[in-house]
Amino acid sequence: MSINIVKPELLAPAGNFEKLQAALIYGADAVYFGGKNFSLRAFGDNFTREEILKAVEFTHGLGKKIYAAVNIFAHNADLDALADYLKFLARAGVDAVLISDLGVLSLAKELTDLKIHVSTQANVTNWRSAKFFHELGAERIVLARELTREEILDIKSNCKAEVEIFIHGAMCISYSGRCWLSKFLTGRDANLGACTHSCRWKYNLVEETRAGEYFSVGEDNRGSYVMNSKDLCLLPCLDKVIQSGVASLKIEGRMKSVNYVASVVKVYREAIDSYFDNPNDFVIRAEWLDELNKIAHRPYTTGFFMSDGNPTEIYDTSKPARSSDFFGIIREFDSQTMTATIEQRGKFETGERVEFFQPHEETFSQSITSMCDEDGQEILSAPHAQQIVKISVDKPVEIWSLMRSGDYGR
Repeated sequence: MSINIVKPELLAPAGNFEKLQAALIYGADAVYFGGKNFSLRAFGDNFTREEILKAVEFTHGLGKKIYAAVNIFAHNADLDALADYLKFLARAGVDAVLISDLGVLSLAKELTDLKIHVSTQANVTNWRSAKFFHELGAERIVLARELTREEILDIKSNCKAEVEIFIHGAMCISYSGRCWLSKFLTGRDANLGACTHSCRWKYNLVEETRAGEYFSVGEDNRGSYVMNSKDLCLLPCLDKVIQSGVASLKIEGRMKSVNYVASVVKVYREAIDSYFDNPNDFVIRAEWLDELNKIAHRPYTTGFFMSDGNPTEIYDTSKPARSSDFFGIIREFDSQTMTATIEQRGKFETGERVEFFQPHEETFSQSITSMCDEDGQEILSAPHAQQIVKISVDKPVEIWSLMRSGDYGR
């Protein structure tokens, strides 16, 4: 089978406008967002209609694309508001909508000329489903996460629609997020965007006639996180992902931090570009893996893609780990005084060793020798959320750089 390999789109999550900016500045080709309703992230910041217009203008101003997630499983009561929202998205100029519900797809085709991307929530796991959605007017199919490389290749060879797959981020214990556990236990419906992530909880067993007596269902000291999935990371097999001929590589994480978005996007941007610069000698750089370990994450897995038989669950803890703390974002840089203005996101103090992770230039590290607040008063620490702090830097630093704990290169 001959696969036409083109440089895939790098698609990043945009949980709010700041994260959208970071994703695009750090190298994403496109972003996806949710509005205040209908997007399966009810507790995210999400975008108002005014913010959507602003986001479209910013994204198109960079020559990049923006997609709107409208991927709930709609009920009858949703349809009138959905119709109005879809018409608004068309007027706003979004490049496509992500849809999982056939009724919503029908509504979008009837009322607008919006391009349709079928969401992973539609759970497409075979080429006949992909072909069916394509015949209904879908331009792109976001495949279920539960597919091997061979299955993806088979779908590609039998369907002319573009194919998009997830390459990084949290995974769900249920098929592509279609889970009723949260609804059953708490009344909050994952399929309407209100998931409580019940799969991450630690469980004990209670016998009906022994109220208050809790029996462990774990083995040894590993606990009972039997539904707790590892995080997806396809960086180690990125060459095979690209050689599969998929059109778009998607990063999960609309609820994640701006630090997560910027870091993951830059790593995959550099890796994809490196492959196409020299595919025959492509190697995974250790510094890329180091960067992915600095952000909060659960142990990584290649999931179903490589079908290597390794477990995808974690049995000892549901808490994510990271090897670096996020301190703030560089908002201004004065080249005359070599002073960087930082919007604080985590406590730091003088004498601390920090590194500057930049959108385009190399990461570098230094110690903080002195700092002052926005009024020019010298301070020893920056404990307040989003406090404006000025520090001297050893090298020029780009706006939108991230300041983190660490000693890069040592």
